[in-house]
Amino acid sequence: MGDQSSEQAERPSAPPEAPASPTYAPVERTSLSSLWQDTRYRHLRRRAVIAVAAGVVFGVLFASWRLGLTAAILACVADAVYRARTVSSIPAWRRASAAERQTEAQLKKLERNGYKTLHARAIPGSEAQIDHLVVGPTGVYAVDSEKWDKRLPVRVQSHRKLFHGPFNQKPRLDEARWEAAQASDLISKALGREITVVPSLAIYGPPIPWRILNIREVDVFSGGLVRKWITKRERSLTTAEIDAIYRAAERVLPSRYPE
Repeated sequence: MGDQSSEQAERPSAPPEAPASPTYAPVERTSLSSLWQDTRYRHLRRRAVIAVAAGVVFGVLFASWRLGLTAAILACVADAVYRARTVSSIPAWRRASAAERQTEAQLKKLERNGYKTLHARAIPGSEAQIDHLVVGPTGVYAVDSEKWDKRLPVRVQSHRKLFHGPFNQKPRLDEARWEAAQASDLISKALGREITVVPSLAIYGPPIPWRILNIREVDVFSGGLVRKWITKRERSLTTAEIDAIYRAAERVLPSRYPE
């Protein structure tokens, strides 16, 4: 807007001496061949090929065009469902780790149960990031996904120290707890009431010798338990509260990779 207003200020206020004759830009027609070659529709081309193949095979085998058409439609539906469940909403060049994609795939299955998730959300004024912020009937959660070397064992001492091989993971736990606390403060201020965000660390790679363990106020568990960790808690939020918290979180926690 600022650029446009400055340009308008520099333009002369007097009309031009002679009106310019109208010109018309040629309209480029879109052909089916150009659409077919467009990389944005690659998944649709794949779906069309699958549908045609299924239709032809079933139509020929059962000598019925109706069965062939039914098979083609079912193939389209199956491919759409598969793509919805496996394709990440985070573009490939923006993904920080395979662990985040694995967690995202699990969280996507919670959507039908009223859960909403924000991925890769930045903490304003810092370089920190919450990999996944989940808002649902059982509460609000900050999930950080970690891919660790499976050759090194994971162990804990006195419920206060987490080790991956010889490496003390205290800084990682402190970071996860701080991120959740920041998110809680920002969302609470936006809504005018206290919102608790539960911090967690989902670990992929090495076996975890416990199911869920709270270490330095952070829940630590194997990445495959993300959904169970969230859904096994008591329901505490209504649908209206979930929507309000989600909208507030979307405002106060900007996307790490804005469009």
